[in-house]
Amino acid sequence: MLKPRQDLVPNTFEFETIPLVKPTGFREYDARWILEKEINLLGIQALGLALATYVHENGIQPRIVVGHDFRSYSSTVKHALIIGLMEGGMEVLDVGLALSPVAYFGQFALEAPCVAMVTASHNENGWTGVKMGTNPPITFGPEEIGRLKEIVLTGTGVARPGGRLERVEGFRETYLQEVVGDIKISRPLKVVCATGNGTAGAFAPEALRRMGVEVIEMDAELDYTFPKYNPNPEDHAMLVQMAQRVKETGADLALGFDGDGDRCGVVDETGEEIFADKIGLLLARDLSALHKDATFVVDVKSTGLYKTDEVLKANGATTVYWKTGHSYIKRKTAELGALAGFEKSGHFFLADPIGRGYDDGLVAAAAVLQMLDRNPGKSLSQLKTALPDAWTSLTMSPHCDDEIKYDVLAKIVAEYEKLSAEGGSILGRKIVEVITVNGARVHLEDGSWVLVRASSNKPELVVVVESMRSEDDMRALFREEVKPRLAAHPEVGAYNQEI
Repeated sequence: MLKPRQDLVPNTFEFETIPLVKPTGFREYDARWILEKEINLLGIQALGLALATYVHENGIQPRIVVGHDFRSYSSTVKHALIIGLMEGGMEVLDVGLALSPVAYFGQFALEAPCVAMVTASHNENGWTGVKMGTNPPITFGPEEIGRLKEIVLTGTGVARPGGRLERVEGFRETYLQEVVGDIKISRPLKVVCATGNGTAGAFAPEALRRMGVEVIEMDAELDYTFPKYNPNPEDHAMLVQMAQRVKETGADLALGFDGDGDRCGVVDETGEEIFADKIGLLLARDLSALHKDATFVVDVKSTGLYKTDEVLKANGATTVYWKTGHSYIKRKTAELGALAGFEKSGHFFLADPIGRGYDDGLVAAAAVLQMLDRNPGKSLSQLKTALPDAWTSLTMSPHCDDEIKYDVLAKIVAEYEKLSAEGGSILGRKIVEVITVNGARVHLEDGSWVLVRASSNKPELVVVVESMRSEDDMRALFREEVKPRLAAHPEVGAYNQEI
């Protein structure tokens, strides 16, 4: 294959005959591009050939599960990827329209060590991407993505014989049987199931019904124009609609799923969203009572309550904070043999004996329902109220170009490290620690903290703040500390949402 170029434009001879691949599409743990602007179908084919080359050079069995999410172009992208994989000598098992966890499950059920899921996850239409792995349940991290990037951009993919394609029919049912298993919720529960017209609409309502709850479908019809909002249960627009539906129907909770179904968002019976790190804390309390001395992994965007929670301490639980990103938390959970990993964006990694260790929104939803089943006299809001007080912000993302975001972040991290070294304070509270494993998580003496990191999959920075004092103080930490500090850097642009 020809060496990819970066300067091609659609509607030209070159665009139809030469791969277009922008290097910025290779993220820390997956790959994402704007289709036709940053990659063309020949570029996708080059990615498939490179992945096959990587598999062969590492002595991995060349057998791979592929699937695609519900967007107008995802099937086409997947077929281009398959051509490249077959050119590179891979045996391809196509499970068709799927959630990312369906493809991950395929690695186990179909005895294939490799996976390539075509999805842009919760990104807006126009984006495409691939989540990949060769060692279930772990997916690629920076080292593997770096090697893949090198093969693609240098045009050094190796063609090999032996490529073949097998369509796996009926795999949706196989997956649903896996997820539901013997779960049977005995408590009467009315559940709003929100899928934002994304892929999960074809899976989630049916799975929840089989678990024994009453399901109120919300935007479950597949519609790749996403007419109401992006299927992203971390976005305010989707959460507001979920809350409204709960209040209208008197439901016990709402469960929302993102575009590829590997994340789950939760709204309680009062219409209040419960961020995934707090849901994770509730699940950790529930599961640590059943599995004593368990280890949990949480990302640096998550609440500080994991470290101080008396219930977890009494159950002998240990919590490790780690880098944000589904690949990082998944890998660390496996490495430590942890019972579960939780990420604030809504990825839940439930390991044996609950799940298989990869992120699956439906497995997470089942765990929430089982937790409620084990607490028949309590509503979800009552379980949440039992947690110590902490006020955590939405995840806010100011624009910052991919090419410069890490340089900008390095300056901000250095500012916070200098402030800490000089015994500085934020809003009258001394800085006690700056965790730099993933950006800067700045801990204050009262347990409050602020976080600035770089997005791993979009041209953005990421900001989260948490106050142990009040909601007003949480807002002040953003408005009076983080926002002005970032505004001093002209490369930082508008926010996607603000508190």
